[in-house]
Amino acid sequence: MTDMKTSSTAGLRARATSLWQGATRHHAYDLGLLALALVVAVVFTLINPSVYASQLNVESIAFSVPEVGLMALAISIAMTVAGIDLSTVAVANLSALFIAWYSAVGEAAGQGPIVSTLIAVAGALVIGAVAGAVNGFVISRLKVAPILATLATMQIYTGLAIALTRGEAAYGVTAPLSEFGMGDLLGVPYVFWFFVLVVVVVWAIMTKTTFGLKATLTGASKVVSEFTGYSYSGVIVRAYVLTGVISALAGLVMVSRTASASAGYGSSYLMLAITIAVLGGANPFGGRVAITGAALAAVVLQLISSGLNMVDVSAYIYQIVQGAILAGVFVVTFERQRLLQRLARRRTAPPEPGAPQPAPSVVREKEPA
Repeated sequence: MTDMKTSSTAGLRARATSLWQGATRHHAYDLGLLALALVVAVVFTLINPSVYASQLNVESIAFSVPEVGLMALAISIAMTVAGIDLSTVAVANLSALFIAWYSAVGEAAGQGPIVSTLIAVAGALVIGAVAGAVNGFVISRLKVAPILATLATMQIYTGLAIALTRGEAAYGVTAPLSEFGMGDLLGVPYVFWFFVLVVVVVWAIMTKTTFGLKATLTGASKVVSEFTGYSYSGVIVRAYVLTGVISALAGLVMVSRTASASAGYGSSYLMLAITIAVLGGANPFGGRVAITGAALAAVVLQLISSGLNMVDVSAYIYQIVQGAILAGVFVVTFERQRLLQRLARRRTAPPEPGAPQPAPSVVREKEPA
């Protein structure tokens, strides 16, 4: 009996060790970001514990993460297919303006707050999906480089928002949206819970579905993906539709929090979202899913922003920090890519003349029985 218990305990210990090693091997980067977040939080807490660790500051961080975090998710998905989406802020603003506009229209028409909210949110998601489909079509069918295509559509969507509103801000949302933007559950804002939910759903889409596999393969190698028999254009369009929908969700969070929307809101969010996506592990060359990494990176940068603000560091210094982080991660990514390509060429290169050749293996035939 004792031997059986010892064997069972040893088996459980071995399985737990194996699971831990697998988790650390496959999620080492995410664990590193989590450790970085803890280090940043501890350092700023030690500097001024009464302010940084206060409930007010923690709630402020939780309120601020979802907006730019959702935009970073959208850009991370675009990078998975070796692209980028510079229109994500413009799509978010356009969606937010529609929500604010329809909230007023629904109230004037006598619609109930629930009905008005559902129609406003559905319309915003349609706007995001259509905007993303346009991006995907221009990139996949017209063969325009992603950075140029989304730069053009960013201008188009922003111009459309300005033209429809004459450059004026829209104010007011329905009561359910106001509660969603300002309320909390267990001391954590609803919008942060919503952000976590979106992260889980998008992670499942990109890692557990056929589409996610195709998107990753497309980003890793367009040539190889064409031999698999699926539609390259279809994958690109669906990927950008997903980025558009997530951008619309960012707009939903923005307008719910501020009860207002404008065409120029969040002008500084684009570079911050790109920084978060790259810091989160997204590969600008494509072929890597970094959903949880983007979420953790959003938390890390917001922790840094809150800490720098606490010690009265200028916002311009924070922009310098963002740029330094982005440049540093890009340098590391490019050098890593170059090293991998060099190693791949070395493995496939023919042997040099005069180099010793491996001895051929000899297969002996079995003697008849």
